[in-house]
Order: sequence, then structure tokens, then C-alpha cells
Amino acid sequence: MVAEIIIESTVKTLNRIFDYEIPEHLNVKIGSRVFVPFGNKKTPEEGIVIGIKEKSDYKIKPILNVQDASIKEEYINLAKWMAKRYICNVSDCLRLMLAPGTTSKNIETRVKDRTINLIYLAKSQDEIEEDIETGKIKSEKQKNILDFLMRNDSATMQDIEIFTDGTRSIVNTLVKNGYLEINEKKVERNPFMHKVESKTHDLKLTDEQQTAISQIKDSGEYLLYGVTGSGKTEIYLQLIEKMLRENKSSIMLVPEISLTPQTVDRFIARFGDEQIAVLHSKLSIGERYDQWNKIKEGKAKIIIGARSAIFAPAVNLGLIIIDEEHDESYQSEMSPRYDARKVAEYLAKSNNIPLLLGSATPDMKSYYKAQNGEITLLTLTKRANNANLPTVKVVDLRQELANGNKSMISEALKEEIEKNLLTKTQTILFLNRRGFSTFIMCRDCGYTVKCKRCNITMTYHKNENKLKCHYCGYEENIVTTCPECRSQNIKYFGAGTQRLEDEVHNLFPEATTIRMDVDTVSKKNSHEEILDKFRNENIDILIGTQMVVKGHHFPNVTLVGVVAADSSLNFGDYRANERTFQTLTQVAGRAGRGEYEGRVIIQTYNPDNYAIEYSKAQDYDLFYNTEIELRKQLKYPPFCDIIVIDMSAKNMLELKKVAKDLHTYLKQRVINEKFGLLLYSPVPSPIDKIKDRYRWRMLIKCKYDDRVNNLLADAYDTFLNMKTKTARVNIELNPNNML
Repeated sequence: MVAEIIIESTVKTLNRIFDYEIPEHLNVKIGSRVFVPFGNKKTPEEGIVIGIKEKSDYKIKPILNVQDASIKEEYINLAKWMAKRYICNVSDCLRLMLAPGTTSKNIETRVKDRTINLIYLAKSQDEIEEDIETGKIKSEKQKNILDFLMRNDSATMQDIEIFTDGTRSIVNTLVKNGYLEINEKKVERNPFMHKVESKTHDLKLTDEQQTAISQIKDSGEYLLYGVTGSGKTEIYLQLIEKMLRENKSSIMLVPEISLTPQTVDRFIARFGDEQIAVLHSKLSIGERYDQWNKIKEGKAKIIIGARSAIFAPAVNLGLIIIDEEHDESYQSEMSPRYDARKVAEYLAKSNNIPLLLGSATPDMKSYYKAQNGEITLLTLTKRANNANLPTVKVVDLRQELANGNKSMISEALKEEIEKNLLTKTQTILFLNRRGFSTFIMCRDCGYTVKCKRCNITMTYHKNENKLKCHYCGYEENIVTTCPECRSQNIKYFGAGTQRLEDEVHNLFPEATTIRMDVDTVSKKNSHEEILDKFRNENIDILIGTQMVVKGHHFPNVTLVGVVAADSSLNFGDYRANERTFQTLTQVAGRAGRGEYEGRVIIQTYNPDNYAIEYSKAQDYDLFYNTEIELRKQLKYPPFCDIIVIDMSAKNMLELKKVAKDLHTYLKQRVINEKFGLLLYSPVPSPIDKIKDRYRWRMLIKCKYDDRVNNLLADAYDTFLNMKTKTARVNIELNPNNML
């Protein structure tokens, strides 16, 4: 028999199948990970078996060995589908489906099972007591160790040293004399170790919740569109409980790592931690490895995690839920550039199970599909506890400036914060820019400080007194003299969360504050610690970026202040208005979720913008109807697909040649084969240099289908055949980031 094998490599030219003979003594099946000889290499390569056939047309070598780890056949098919759709290596996709920490070429650096040595009695209790009575065992320390183990089934060496004053040499003597034995035992690294949650039970569903659950059948795609606080999570919990009764697994995706702890807490309180697994990047590799195996062995029936959890090896999968389905983090920006929602759609169809998408502000494409009957729409129009939606006030920052207020905090927001401090209720301040100042400029000649590796302004971080690039991480000392004109008239413009925190301290010195952004959540569990501290210590004000926007439930938060609503409006992206509306509506939804009424202050220089106007009313349908008409006129998704061909190189001349040649190739094919698509000429990207690489791009508008997919795959192969030194090409379908 012959195995069809994909070599585990990122090299584009190795993205093909290699045939190898299957030795009779090896148990090889589809999905097996194997070691094979490859080319002239002295060390074997790793590969994954994606097919088995009777014979090969080539002279082939035998497989050397098989690993214990394997991938289910349905995930092999998923990887093939992804590689075709996202024009990438099959091995890149298969790597997503391997246990975390097992993809290293060096076997010594891989994550292995964590084990400890446990010490047991090797003889019966009666035999040991008899030997003590007859004086065969005389040492008091040996007696103490044996007595301790007779009272405890097993113990570690550390336990024996602490509780009996025994030593390793005494234990070794008892092992040698046949009284003790030492066995290795696998120990799971448990990320829930310190979680203690009070047990909860199913809540009584509202009529709307009950209606929504009753419409979800054994298969199909559903959009749960419910206002913030309408009880979407309770629907998720009760659907998953139904799956458990049927001995089926469920995957629950959440967009932000910062949301995962709160979600996990609610699930542990309902179901306990034994059948829950959590997967996200803030866990250690070892913890992720153990959680993955817990899922694969069928011990965990509830899988909670960020984007990559969709690839978890769930046993008897019965349900997939994607919470906050509109969130852009579900789309990967690294190869393979997959959309977790599309992967979930594929898995749901292939397993004939339901896929539930939930959001208070659905993605325009999802809502359009629901409006057209392609997926089933479920609606929740009221908050679950009958609480009112918060009242929203828009503050015109132009008027604030005219009144002489140059602070980041308007008079209206200041007054509302003061009220909360008096009533001991909590406030969230949202600003989607971290750092202290967002750019530094010489006021004499106009020079701005930019990253040496990227064509982007540096951000000042006051805590470290450093300038940082948020694209490549480059740092440098602060600038006091202009390098162009030698002037010292340097001004720091713009504001981030660090500066906002300073202003809050100045205005409200008695208030307690805590900040949540990328700079404060770099350490493991720091995001969870910040949220727990805010909730449990009743800290007055939480200052944060998009991490504080979605999903969090803080009953004592009655005020949300949006410090700069315009930041997302100024992105050069057709979804700028959609993202602005979603962000404002979501962050407003953090207020008034408990017994007290919620208030929201939105500060903006564009109070007449319809995204801001409709977010004030929290009217998604009104926003959708306006935005969908604009997109229809301008031929934007969901009425077409946008393909971005990103090209980059260290040499500008090389990049221009690649861009020109690829455009010529595509243009000729489009004309000759009469493709119904719009092909735009290549131009520099909005950010035209990142990490010392110049960047250009080409846009295509079309209805994406197999014919277009084949055209792009051919164009990519054409690029691979070009004799370039540093050029790279990435092809993205409906990317999140148009910069």
C-alpha cells in the first residue's frame, strides 16, 4: 500500500503530495503523523498522511516510523478545503489541527505529557505489619514512611519529606527491599485550578428566549440578534446542556481573550470544570497541550476559546456557537488567513449540526443573509431582567473647545463621573488608543517622528518614557530636539489610555482607577486579574481599549464614557461606519445591566454622522437599512467580494516589477476569458512600509466562486515562478484590515 503524504513545511514549492510505501509492520492510516526520508537530508522529515492508495507511478521510499499523534480524517478534508479557499499550503492548515506544542522539528523542544513519580506500597499492609512486629524492619524512619503510605494510597517524594522527615535514600532502600515501588503518573496542567465558582442553575427563560431556543433544530445556521443584556449567554448554556444530555460536544467561540475568563466562570458555575476545556493564547503551551488532549480523549464536552478553538478535536460534535460573531478577531491576519466563521460553517454542514451566531450588532453580511432567508433569524428585543437600555447623550467636542475646555473629558462626562463617585457606582471610560501621545511633531518645520522600520508615527509611552511602534515593536528614546531643523519646539499630540489615566487622576484624585490595554495585559492571567479586581474591589473607574467593549457583565457599572468616538470613523475602510456603530453600541451595553439605570456619554467631533446618531438610539435596524443602501450603490460586500493582493519586498524596484507583472497576467486572463470582475491597478498600500518591507496592493471586486479561486491560484503559482529575492505575495478574501 502507498501513503499520500504532505510534508510539514511552509516552503511553497513543497505544497504537493509525495508518495511513500507503507511497511507491513506499521499501522498507518489517513491522518497519521509519520517520519519519512526526504531528498538528501540526513534527518527525517515529518509528514501527515492525507490519502492511501494501492500503488504509485513512481519509485518510492518506505515510511520510517509513525507517531502516536494523528488528525481525524474529517479535519484532513477541512485542511484541503481551507488550502484551496485561502490559497495557502495544506500543511499550514493541518498545523492548526495538531496539538499545541507538537509542531517543532526538534523532538526535545516539544511539549510532552507532564508526569510525576508516585510512591506506592509494593506489599500488602498485613505483610508489612508482620515484618515490623518481627523486627525485620527496625529503622524508625522506615516505619514512619511505611505507616504514612498505609494511611495514604500514594505519595510524592515531597510529601514523604514534609510529613515523615524521610529522605530519598531511605525510600530507595525500601524500594530495593521490595516494600515500595515508584510509578510515573500523568498529571494534567489545570488552568481552572484556582477558580472557585458558586453553583448556578438554569434561569427561567423569557418568552423571547424560549421562542428562540424552540426554533433551533438539529442542523442549520442561525443568527441570534439580541440587544445587549438580552440573555444570549443563557440560551448558549441551555443549548449546551441539551448537547450534554445527548452525550455530544459543543464548541463556543468568543472574540477576545479578555472575555474568556468571564465566559469560563459562568460555564464552570453551571457545569463544573471536569467537562470544560479552554483554549487561548494566554495559556502556557503545556496547559494548551493538556486541554487539547482532554478534548481529544472525550473528557471535555464543552470547548471554550478564541478563534483557533474551532479546530479542537471534539468528540461527537453536536453544536457550534460563535458569540459576538461580528468581531474582526475571528479572521486571521497570518497565514493561513482563514475566517473562523467560514470554517465553522463548513464543519456544521459536514457534521449536519447547528451553527449559532450571536450578536447585538451583527456583521452586515450575516444580517443580510438572515434578511434574505439564507440563515434563520432569531431576535431578542428586551433585556433579560427587564432593565432599560441606557440613555445616551452625544457631546460635540467642537463646542467644548469653543467653551475653552481642552481636556479629554467633557463637562457633561465630568459631571456624570462625579455623580457615580458619590453613589459608589462604577464607570468605564473607553478610548481605543493606547499609550500617552499618538504622534510627536516639530512645530517649527512639521517633522513627525516615524518608526525607522515602518512608515508610521511612533507613539509615546509615558510609563517607560519611550517611543514605540505599534506595528513592529521598535523602541527609541524620547525626542527633545528636531533632527531636521534642530529646533526644541517639540509637541506631543493626540492621546491614548495612559494620558487619559493621568487626566482622570488630576480631575478625580480621590477615585480609584485601573487600566486595561495591551500594555497592562502582557503577563499571563493579567487580563483576568484586572477584571476581577475591578469587579470584586469595586474600583471606581476602568479605563480601557476595545478589550472593555464586548460581553463583560458588571452589574455595578452605570456610566460609560466614550472619550473619542471618531477614532474608528477615520479608518480608510468601507466598514468604518459599521465598526463605529458596533463599537459604540457594544460599549454602551456595559452600562445599566444591574438594578440601576445606565447612562452613556459619547464624545465626538462628528455628532451628525449617521453611525453615531443611530448608536445614540441603539437602533441597529435603522443603521443597517441606511448602510446597506450605500453598499448596494457602491458595490461593496455583501453585494460583492473584495480580494486584496498584498505584495511586499525589501527592494522597491523588485516590488514594482512583481506588481506590474502580476497585474499584466491577471488583466490578460480577465479580458481573454471574460471574467465579470473589476481589477484595479496596483498602488502603494495606505501604510506603505512595515518592518523594512515596502508594500503595494491590488484590489479585485467580484462574486467569489471556484472560477475566481482558480484564477487567483494560477496567479499565485505565476508569482512563485518569478525569480524574486525578497518579494512576498498574500491573497486575502474580504480582509478585516484594509491598511
